[in-house]
Amino acid sequence: MEEPGVDARLTEAALNELTEKIIGAAIAVHRELGPGLLESAYERCLAYELHERALGFEIQKPLPLVYKGVHLDCGFRMDVVVENAVVVEIKSIDRITRVHVAQMLSYLKLSGHRVGLLINFNVPRLLDGVRRLVNQL
Repeated sequence: MEEPGVDARLTEAALNELTEKIIGAAIAVHRELGPGLLESAYERCLAYELHERALGFEIQKPLPLVYKGVHLDCGFRMDVVVENAVVVEIKSIDRITRVHVAQMLSYLKLSGHRVGLLINFNVPRLLDGVRRLVNQL
């Protein structure tokens, strides 16, 4: 089920280009701050970098759960949604586990978005902390 406003028109190439821009912004944050800070600090700095790159985004976007046709507010929030197309989940943890991957896949399924980036800033080299996940709609 696709959420109203989710941009399903983007081609795979456009989504790839967008995720590259987001990863570039995250690398800029990581180069400046390094590992070891709270997720909230990385989130705010990533928002700054996305703004500098003229990308539209929403922070802490609510995500309702629809159960048997009823919208339930369960307190789910996506960290960042970029260009209404890519969900970004920010972590500052020892390592990404299956639970974190399952969380992102659930967010993609519930929101109707096709692509998500799970970014762990608590690594020496940021590219080692990036996972790109795809919702098989």
